[in-house]
Amino acid sequence: MTKSKMWTVRVREATVEKFEPTDILPDHQPAYVTSWIYVAGVATIAAFVSLFITGLVLTLEGPAWWHNSSVGHYFNSVHLWSVELFFVFMVVHLWGKFWMAAWRGKRMMTWITGVVCFLASIITGFTGYLIQGNFDSQWIATQAKDGFNAMGIGAYFNPLNTGQAMLIHVALLPLVLGGLIGWHVILVRRHGVVPPIEAGGAE
Repeated sequence: MTKSKMWTVRVREATVEKFEPTDILPDHQPAYVTSWIYVAGVATIAAFVSLFITGLVLTLEGPAWWHNSSVGHYFNSVHLWSVELFFVFMVVHLWGKFWMAAWRGKRMMTWITGVVCFLASIITGFTGYLIQGNFDSQWIATQAKDGFNAMGIGAYFNPLNTGQAMLIHVALLPLVLGGLIGWHVILVRRHGVVPPIEAGGAE
């Protein structure tokens, strides 16, 4: 196998070799980044970090702990409010970048990864509702089961199967979402933060 065809070389050329240290960890930003609309993206990541940490604690202790322990109630509540803030910040970030036409200047893939992150977050949030173990989650599961059966996908995912929903929510979707967010941030660092339309230009 020649060097040019090795997959490791292709991955390196497509990632590491395209980045300068100042792109990955910049020491300054354009003046327009001080606008509040640019804070929503960072706030979304901060909420995701809180989600990941509290979710890890809940996973280690288990459902009986977060239902019956006061400390468990606390972590469960922080996890819930992190979800709420995550979606609020993400929607603000998504709409803000939509009206700024954030796909300008060869940033189409940055925009696409952000949209896919939003869709993956909806699925992650849905499976989170299914494993709450209360009346709300049971109601959501029964209604979703009817909907999935109507779409013909009920054989692949059963919302009434709490174990399946929990594994998808805990073991699969956080990794997918975390990978997408990481990819999104790398693309932002690669192409830079999109300027306001009135600033002129996209580079």
